[in-house]
Amino acid sequence: MSAFRLSSLRALPRQATALRMARRTYADVADGKLSLSLVLPHQSLYSAAGVIQVNIPAATGDMGVLANHVASVEALRPGVIEVIEDNGQPSKKWFVSAGFATVHGNNSLTINAVEAYPLDKFSAENIRAGIADANRVLGSSAPESEKAEARIELDVYEGLQAALNK
Repeated sequence: MSAFRLSSLRALPRQATALRMARRTYADVADGKLSLSLVLPHQSLYSAAGVIQVNIPAATGDMGVLANHVASVEALRPGVIEVIEDNGQPSKKWFVSAGFATVHGNNSLTINAVEAYPLDKFSAENIRAGIADANRVLGSSAPESEKAEARIELDVYEGLQAALNK
């Protein structure tokens, strides 16, 4: 083997180690705050507010976002957005029916939700009644358009019920 090939082979482990160390695979423990913007069509709940962590109901599964998180775009399913504003303070929880969350590389998170309501504003009995109504429509001979609406309602009510049972 030539000397050139041997020296290039010896350099491979050092280069691979440097690449492994530079690659980021998950959010590190953040030393700074995450800038949160939680926006609805009719109002802004948070506008570039500094928070510690935000937990979101991504379509791929629940996800916690800290500062220095890897950039991503996530579709939101019906569920709870939990905002932890400061260590030691109780978190704020909002139920969202759908939307998108965009984690930017500059320590910011933008959530665009169709609607969001404080979780403590819902009653278990009203949710059970909504589930029963949606199931009644699904089991009836209603037109397909009404059944499609009932499926959406059922998804949202089931998400609410799961959030309240946590």
